[in-house]
Amino acid sequence: MSIQWNGVMPAVTTHFTKDDTLDLDLFKVNIEAQLSAGVNGIVLGGTLGEASTLTDEERRILTVEAVRLVGGKVPVLMNIAEQTTKAAIELARVCEEDGATGLMILPPMRYKASDEEVVEYFKAIAHSTSLPIMIYNNPIDYKIEVTLDMFAELLETCPNIQAVKESTRDTTNITRIKNRFGDRLAIMTGVDTLALESLLIGADGWVAGLVDGFPAETVAIYELQKAGRIKEAIEIYRWFLPLLELDIHSKLVQYIKMASVHTGIGSEYVRAPRLVLKGEERERIEKIIKDALAVRPTLPEYKNLGELV
Repeated sequence: MSIQWNGVMPAVTTHFTKDDTLDLDLFKVNIEAQLSAGVNGIVLGGTLGEASTLTDEERRILTVEAVRLVGGKVPVLMNIAEQTTKAAIELARVCEEDGATGLMILPPMRYKASDEEVVEYFKAIAHSTSLPIMIYNNPIDYKIEVTLDMFAELLETCPNIQAVKESTRDTTNITRIKNRFGDRLAIMTGVDTLALESLLIGADGWVAGLVDGFPAETVAIYELQKAGRIKEAIEIYRWFLPLLELDIHSKLVQYIKMASVHTGIGSEYVRAPRLVLKGEERERIEKIIKDALAVRPTLPEYKNLGELV
């Protein structure tokens, strides 16, 4: 499957049982909720997926299960966040073997690599696989920025590097990317609190977080703005913002999992060292979620708007 880099692609959470094993039944519930809402792809094993805590076997199980559940309807991407080029190449091979449709790749972990080292890292992975690749550019959290000059070098020799998850928090970067690369590099905005702004100035899609609890609202915002129904998109987005702000915190995994509990498509179990929320923090986050649910908007018909315009 070739990838259409647009629409909403959830960075899905990994569901665990109380006994700290994969909860594939609940994983199925959430994936089916995403597909029903109309998402355009599934991204596994990112920060929200608690990737750093997963075993190699668990990653493979999640990939195979997601591919099975999706049944070819949308692409399934696995995240690669490794310390060595060798490990990243091996993971790319395994992902392809297990049926993934594409990869999302971070720069090398832990070591603050130079620009040259980052470029060579991405090149080596891209040349090792036939899978389409989205580079995750998040210098705020991961301390390495993939600059436009670095992208220019990568795009010259790596045709399967096709998209960027743009999480620099600088929305002007969207215009810079479009001005320099046109449609050669698709832009998937990666920050929930900047999503609508980013889409309106040229981002092609949205790798989303709160979609794990609120898939329909997330997809509705994307589809409405795409159809030019900006006022309706803004109204939903303004309602959504207190929830979207849960995505820009170090405990985003716990916060977003809590949101999915309240919408019936997730659980709050996390893998240590993360802990479930308790005390004042739990009360505060639950209040944000419950306050939003109390005034949850009735969505307009947002599917197939392109056919109606």
